[in-house]
Amino acid sequence: MRKGEWPRFQARPYVCGAVGPFEQATLDVLARSGPAVQAVHTAPAAALLASAPLAPYATGERTTAYAWGGRTPETGAEPRANAWLRVAETYETPGLVDEPDAVSLHTGGLGLVDVYYLQDGDAVYFSSLIEPLLALARPYEVNWDAWAAILTLTYPLLEDTPYRQIRRLPGATALTWSRRERRLRVDRRTPRWVREEPVDRGVTGGDLVALLHDALKPYERVLVPVSGGYDSRLLASVAMARKMDVESWTTSPDDGLDNDIDFARYITRELGIPHRIMPQDPVAYPQEALWAARRLEFLTSHHAWYSPFAREVHGAGRALVDGLAGGPLMKNFLITADAVGAGTGATRREALLKALATGDAHIPVLGEAAAAFMGDRVRTAFTRATSMLHGHRAELPLSVLHTRTVRGIARSPVNLVGPEATPVFPFLHPEFFDAALSVPVGRKEGGRFYREVLRAANPRVAALPSTNTPLLPNRRVPLRSNGPVAREWNHRMLVRAAAIPGLMSPQMLDAIAGGPDALTAFGSWNSRFWLRALAAFGAWLADYEDALGDLTPPWPAP
Repeated sequence: MRKGEWPRFQARPYVCGAVGPFEQATLDVLARSGPAVQAVHTAPAAALLASAPLAPYATGERTTAYAWGGRTPETGAEPRANAWLRVAETYETPGLVDEPDAVSLHTGGLGLVDVYYLQDGDAVYFSSLIEPLLALARPYEVNWDAWAAILTLTYPLLEDTPYRQIRRLPGATALTWSRRERRLRVDRRTPRWVREEPVDRGVTGGDLVALLHDALKPYERVLVPVSGGYDSRLLASVAMARKMDVESWTTSPDDGLDNDIDFARYITRELGIPHRIMPQDPVAYPQEALWAARRLEFLTSHHAWYSPFAREVHGAGRALVDGLAGGPLMKNFLITADAVGAGTGATRREALLKALATGDAHIPVLGEAAAAFMGDRVRTAFTRATSMLHGHRAELPLSVLHTRTVRGIARSPVNLVGPEATPVFPFLHPEFFDAALSVPVGRKEGGRFYREVLRAANPRVAALPSTNTPLLPNRRVPLRSNGPVAREWNHRMLVRAAAIPGLMSPQMLDAIAGGPDALTAFGSWNSRFWLRALAAFGAWLADYEDALGDLTPPWPAP
């Protein structure tokens, strides 16, 4: 987003602050550079500011603790020393814990709610948004490792953001300033689902449906977007079985098919849910793509299609029930037979990374040196990002969850719907998550286990056509992202990105030289993803070109 175009932090507050021997003048710059904030907690080597009053969930003579995710601990009990991980795992919330000897800034167990930080000596300045931190470092340095992952995977890995100076604190991690030792340390923990390797507990589809009922108990009025796939029909079926106040909306994912709209009508009619189709205007595509890219701070090329839907959710007055993590947990999404049958850990990770990466476009897109650099950097980063999972019984689904789900897919509910509205993730409810993870991948092959779950929830809805079923007849519709208005905007962004020496192949440069209409060739699945990623990179350059330092890339000049 551009400075001043902040989200309205209604359901989740904006926070910023500092840990360690910070300078008050620097903290004041940070506070002025983002949404309006007020002091919440001030102590030696600790400061927390928020956009709304933020009560501690624990206070005592020895410890004060705050959390600011969608779900937060009940107030009252004084936490045990160094108990931040329990809060992170149970509630998926970041927070700040101030103890006599140390102060810790931590993330949630998966790290869904962002914590960005900039280190200045021993002091750490942190924020819910990247943009305010940029006021503390200028000129910005391009983080080419981040862009390598964004372009080839559609999201960054590890702590990477587009800026070398600004980092993202990973899940189950704390930055801790020791008052006694006067030093800063990174405290990266192993979350519960990694410490406690799952064994086959014989979980049935009915067991998981019962756990979904428990996960939805705290909510009454909800919005369940129905797409025509497995996740949304399961959640809608459970919500209606609980007799909740439910509405359902559907929009086009701009995939050229729109089966979602057709199939969602069947599902909502069968369940008796009030259903609304959210139209999208092809002429508005550039504005929608820019809104999503800026709101997501250019961290992923996904979600442009979600923009008008998200803004409508802001005013709905309902929690949004989202099927985040359903694919890797219950239907082996992106877990190929090559990965399952790999003979070594290295070949298993290589097969999984290949499934996660955007495949070849209809022409070579990247220059040879750029492609070699990006492939090497992404391979190294992916190995590091999944290192704690190597050899784990659930290595494959957890690797997808800790990379693609957290850094790419979660951005639409967490950062586009939230913080104005509350996203609810029933599949991440601790009891459900652990039970689904314990089901062996062999039972999930081909969606077999997921269909068992659906039948247990509602057999009539389970039998309706699904976008998860291959080889169904398709109703082709024009792509908004490749219509005339979109092509003109995409072309302008590609021209900007092409200024980076060696980034694009000669074939790609020839396509750009052909003008906007030459982009009609980018209609296949992979080609579209490459086009969107490069256009997002060009838009980022256009927004920040006056503040970026040296743009010389790290690969050899052509």
